Amino acid sequence: MATPGGEPKPGSEPREMVERSRFGVNPPRKHAGTNDNRPPMTSSELLVKGPAELAVQPGPKVNWRVLVISAAIVLAFSVWAMALPVHAEETLHSIVTWIATNLGWYYVLTITLVILFVLWVALSKEGGVRLGPDHSRPQYNLFTWVAMLFAAGVGIDMLFYSVTGPITQYISPPTGAPESAEAARDAVVWTMFHYGIAGWSVYALLGMAMGYFSYRWGMPLSIRAAVYPLLGKRVRGGVGDVIDIVTLVGTVFGVATSMGIGVVLLNVGFSLLFGLPEGLALQISLVVVAVIMTVAACTSGVDKGIRVISELNLWSAGAMMLYILITGKTSFLLNAMVENVGRFIFTLPERTLQTFAYEPGGSDWMAGWTLFFWAFWLAWGPFVGLFLARISRGRTLREFVIAAITAPVLCDFFIVSIFGNSALREVLDGNTEFAKLAVESPEHGWYALLEMFPGAPFLIGLATLSGMLFYLTSANSGAMVMSNFSSSIPDPGMDGAKWLRIFWALLTAVLTVSMLVAGGVATMEYATLIFALPVTVIAYLVMASFSKVLRMERAEREGQVMRRRSTAATGGHAPEKTWRQRLAHIRAYPSNKAVMQFVDKVVAPALADVAQEFKQLGYDAHHTSTPNPVTDIAEHTLVVHMAGHRDFHYRVAAVQTPAPMFGSRSMQRAIDVYYRLEVFTLTGTEGYDLMGLTQQQVINDVLDRYEAHLSFLQYSAEHDYPSVITPPPPSTGTVPRVAENPDQP
Repeated sequence: MATPGGEPKPGSEPREMVERSRFGVNPPRKHAGTNDNRPPMTSSELLVKGPAELAVQPGPKVNWRVLVISAAIVLAFSVWAMALPVHAEETLHSIVTWIATNLGWYYVLTITLVILFVLWVALSKEGGVRLGPDHSRPQYNLFTWVAMLFAAGVGIDMLFYSVTGPITQYISPPTGAPESAEAARDAVVWTMFHYGIAGWSVYALLGMAMGYFSYRWGMPLSIRAAVYPLLGKRVRGGVGDVIDIVTLVGTVFGVATSMGIGVVLLNVGFSLLFGLPEGLALQISLVVVAVIMTVAACTSGVDKGIRVISELNLWSAGAMMLYILITGKTSFLLNAMVENVGRFIFTLPERTLQTFAYEPGGSDWMAGWTLFFWAFWLAWGPFVGLFLARISRGRTLREFVIAAITAPVLCDFFIVSIFGNSALREVLDGNTEFAKLAVESPEHGWYALLEMFPGAPFLIGLATLSGMLFYLTSANSGAMVMSNFSSSIPDPGMDGAKWLRIFWALLTAVLTVSMLVAGGVATMEYATLIFALPVTVIAYLVMASFSKVLRMERAEREGQVMRRRSTAATGGHAPEKTWRQRLAHIRAYPSNKAVMQFVDKVVAPALADVAQEFKQLGYDAHHTSTPNPVTDIAEHTLVVHMAGHRDFHYRVAAVQTPAPMFGSRSMQRAIDVYYRLEVFTLTGTEGYDLMGLTQQQVINDVLDRYEAHLSFLQYSAEHDYPSVITPPPPSTGTVPRVAENPDQP
């Protein structure tokens, strides 16, 4: 049919023509042979398909395939190491030598790219995106959050290497003359480098990726969800299980290495404090005691267990550092710390890409130091990343990354510099016996340093307590994370079964003991470097997946900016109001009943009218009303389906808000809260209140939002994002095209 002027009658055009005229692109056509396993190609697919395809059951469920295979690998290695300790140590050493000689560059390149990637995310415009909806806010205050960041990401191994590391680099530096002034200046800086932003960049990458996909898109809190945009539905099957197995095995070896180093160190401390004989028997006893305490702590959850231990850990470590600083060579320690930090900053790029290709024995040094630490952080990355994601809901990506690579790193620098320079000062003053002890037996060297300070028994007790808290925090967090990695958990606020946490705590203890039997710390270093190699592949997959989805965020933001200036404001600005409406709104704090009446009389009819008009024009639109049990005010949603593009969502929901305590009107009020009617899109609130508008003004705001949504889709087509926003090309081989004039068909 046509109008008298020859134009088609509205609503009579084919559905394809309607969409084409609105979007300025050829709409996609479904065709036979579509692959249901393909990754999501649009943000609406990501929002709808992700939770549906990954969260297939209502609660936590054990992934038996991941659990059995991972446990079998760990158990087989443990039995081999205990049954043939010499053979195990020699075999691991041979593999590590080959990796250091042939793949050292790969570890260095991987860590460098991870650092650059997280910095790019933090400094880009997408850094303002939150780990959750736009209206979400952090759960923990800044001090508690930083304390949990620090305690979860730093193990007792830092205390172990804080003395032996600097002295070893002074006596046997990777370059230059041993025991020279240049070696002294670099000695502590090398240890700071190994505990610097490299490891925390790995934590930040995996933590922000898991938190983003979980809290913002409703997917499970897991590594397989973080690569869903690349692999699609396949992550539910064997591919996803392989990812979880690699992640889980790497995590177990990383935590076991930290535990092993911890009991080697605490073994000396308990011997000094209680007169117990040192040796493997005491170390195994410490593992058993620690497992019992870990089981008791981890079953209490994040808030009760890990939170308390984390804050106590930070205070005890701070007290220990302050005591050493005051009773030691204070001026030297402060001067050296400033110089160390400056040297670290200005030499960071060179050290990050350093492989010692031209140095004799460079690969051996790299295997024992830099490559071991890079492997250590990669193995710990999924473990710490998941825990950091759990405690960071509501933080922006920029806040998350900057905090992760600054606050804990500064704490690491303080500890390493205080211990390292205190030990180095003794060696520079001629204490060669101490230097030899620190290199050959790092655990004895650490406590030997503590015995040189006034009040040594007190300091040794405080240091042992601090080391025990470091150890418990890592073991506690590790047991919880391992249970999560071996389970399918749709709700990020939930954890794996308690029996599963106990199982992993026991199996990790068995692995720790086996590596102690097979050669101690050296064997732990070898195993960590080997089993972290597959985790590097996961790091690359996560970076590719995360960058893909951040392009969605960028396209949506830029698309909103492109809308015509004549349309109503978006991105947090309210629709136009008369001056009387504005004044009345400023002085009003509506009650639940008033908002409910406004919704029934104004909002619901407005959205119903718009939905009806869309339907008459041939669009697939519907208006729904959903009860809200919290506010008792129904939420109304208008959805216009876009056939292959991101759907248009306009939801109006009541938000309970504290009434301000200022202004003449508010001082006389008798209520503590009032209700705002806010507009929500797929990614959260738009930040303005509809209360007081007329029905026509609400309709105008819906249309303004709809036009802004079309601008977003238009921008996506103009900037050629076929892998992100638009669907795949039709089977005929045609590709979406952009009209020369977006306002014309």
